[in-house]
Amino acid sequence: MADSTSEHMALREFLLRMGDNTLILGHRVSEWCGRAPVLEEDIALANIALDLIGQTQMWLGLAAEVQGDGRSADDLAFLRDVSQFRNLLLCEMPNGDFGQTLMRQFLFDAWHDCQLRQLSASTDERVAAIAAKAAKEVAYHLERSAETVIALGDGSAESHARMQAALDYLYPYVGELFLSDPVDEALIAAGIAPDPRSLRPAYDETLTRVLGAATLTIPQARRPRGGGRDGKMHTEHLGHLLTSMQWMQRAYPGATW
Repeated sequence: MADSTSEHMALREFLLRMGDNTLILGHRVSEWCGRAPVLEEDIALANIALDLIGQTQMWLGLAAEVQGDGRSADDLAFLRDVSQFRNLLLCEMPNGDFGQTLMRQFLFDAWHDCQLRQLSASTDERVAAIAAKAAKEVAYHLERSAETVIALGDGSAESHARMQAALDYLYPYVGELFLSDPVDEALIAAGIAPDPRSLRPAYDETLTRVLGAATLTIPQARRPRGGGRDGKMHTEHLGHLLTSMQWMQRAYPGATW
């Protein structure tokens, strides 16, 4: 019974991590709506944000079901405080300029694609089904973000410099993608989720190929900045994001439309 309870709690935590990643990044990307440099990019980013929010509904919906306390996906999205969020720090980093947004998207997409392909073979049929559906969308996200990173990195002197600056700024947060803890160990043992560390070779191969074509230099590895996926330490950016995202539900509790 103890092992079953431990696996149940680990699954809930994992589902929050997956849902919070897509929720926070989806909100970040949505901040470009009506503000992107050209109409085509405005529409593309809005569609990516919608995909991510749709995935959030599935992950947090399952998390609420597993939790079994009557809360919904909306409750988990809008009624938790900063310390209760389990998203990667990379997802909460600010948009910056267009280059920084696209670099953040690419660094996440490359990991997300690897993760979802592995999760599609999960022993938990519910997890496998969500992953298989999301993987189709994320394959497009990765293709698009990779092409844009290459175009900007290997473009003008200014676009190259901006993309290199974005990579230098964001790369220290990449290490958290591959950290492992007892939650991961419980799910690995049950065949529900892959070992995060096992995703690193394929991820590095994608980065080497794409960033090489973009004529960008991958920074030297440093100690990974973590704390987001276990809720121990988020950046100051998440609090500001949640203030914007949650204000209506906080101001009018239980409001529906």
